[in-house]
Amino acid sequence: MVDIVKITDYMSEDLIKLNLESKTKDGILNELSELMIKSSNIKDKNTIKKALTEREELGSTGIGKGIAIPHAKTSGASKLTVAFGISEHKIDFDSIDEEGVNIFFVFASPIEDSKIYLKVLARISRLIRSESFRNKLANCKDPSSVIRCIDEEEKI
Repeated sequence: MVDIVKITDYMSEDLIKLNLESKTKDGILNELSELMIKSSNIKDKNTIKKALTEREELGSTGIGKGIAIPHAKTSGASKLTVAFGISEHKIDFDSIDEEGVNIFFVFASPIEDSKIYLKVLARISRLIRSESFRNKLANCKDPSSVIRCIDEEEKI
């Protein structure tokens, strides 16, 4: 049997924010860290922020086309957790295409959980290649529509 990883299995509506307010990379990482601690799987904001920042120092997770996927393996996560945010501003995220970012998938997992971590990263990366999917995400009006949008795309 094929081991299919579904992004929505690791998300919840309270981990989605459609009006990120920060206008800097550091501010966005802080805001996304605050979002992540709404999950009981995440121990504290500072540990997550530090892990995300350290990962960004290795190379930007701004992958182009307005998307960034900040992610980290950390002792601050007891289980893989995915959050999602959208900003009305284009944030300078040192993206590979040098364009601003306004759609953020962020996730953290325990250090020892490499297999599922890599599968989620690959799954998100595959889904966001689709321009129509990116447009649908950008037009979601509430957290439940984000979950629905991702879920529908994962079935394709």
